[in-house]
Amino acid sequence: MSDHLTPKAPELEWLDDGVPRAPEFGDTYFSRAGGLEETRHVFLAGNGLPERWVGRERFTIAEFGFGTGLNFLTTLAAIEAFARERPAPKLTFLSFELYPMTAEQLEKAHSAFPDQSDLSARLRALWNPQPGWTRLSFGQADLVIGIGDARKLIGGLAYGEGETPPQIAIDAWFLDGFSPSKNPELWEAGLLSRAHDLTRPGGTLATYTSAGWVRRNLQAAGFEIAKQKGFAGKREMVAGRKDEGQTQEKLETIKG
Repeated sequence: MSDHLTPKAPELEWLDDGVPRAPEFGDTYFSRAGGLEETRHVFLAGNGLPERWVGRERFTIAEFGFGTGLNFLTTLAAIEAFARERPAPKLTFLSFELYPMTAEQLEKAHSAFPDQSDLSARLRALWNPQPGWTRLSFGQADLVIGIGDARKLIGGLAYGEGETPPQIAIDAWFLDGFSPSKNPELWEAGLLSRAHDLTRPGGTLATYTSAGWVRRNLQAAGFEIAKQKGFAGKREMVAGRKDEGQTQEKLETIKG
């Protein structure tokens, strides 16, 4: 990873099914088996959402790797649907991205999800990535996007309840960087330890990967982790929790 005075858009390959791929990292931005379904399975269900929104006034999600914005858009759709049925928390969705897509790249990627066309159009209308932190308002949710190296940006955050960084307390993490073997910087021990420090007691994480060294880094950071059933043909994923004391319930391993 390197620093950029102005944001640098990624170089993309577009596969036959319209899925964007990053040649530099040898990985796609979302699953060819169904990106929307993967987000719901791995990141929403993996963090116990939307059930954990019940009774909360505020809820904060953080993510490594904004990419196409699919995780944010899927979460926004979920909390807006939740709010139509019962009181919903104000959601802050904090995301890091070193190589933000252009609005044109986003539009092409979003065409794979026509059911989210209204939400994705709202995102693109506000999209103007700048180095550092920017807050975008979507009514029930705010997107706080950090453009730059996550390892440096996260150093400016502190645990707390402020309206914007650097005061923030994370309730759930979406760990969604490119493949750990190709993008190890987003899975390194120091970054995950800092993520743990910013997590509220009882806060959770979920990720599609079950790589052994990633699990060990998460455990070293202080998270209790467990393997769970992966999405589509992927046998396993990982979920985790920050200890909240003697009342913490053990995560159960789901056999793949």
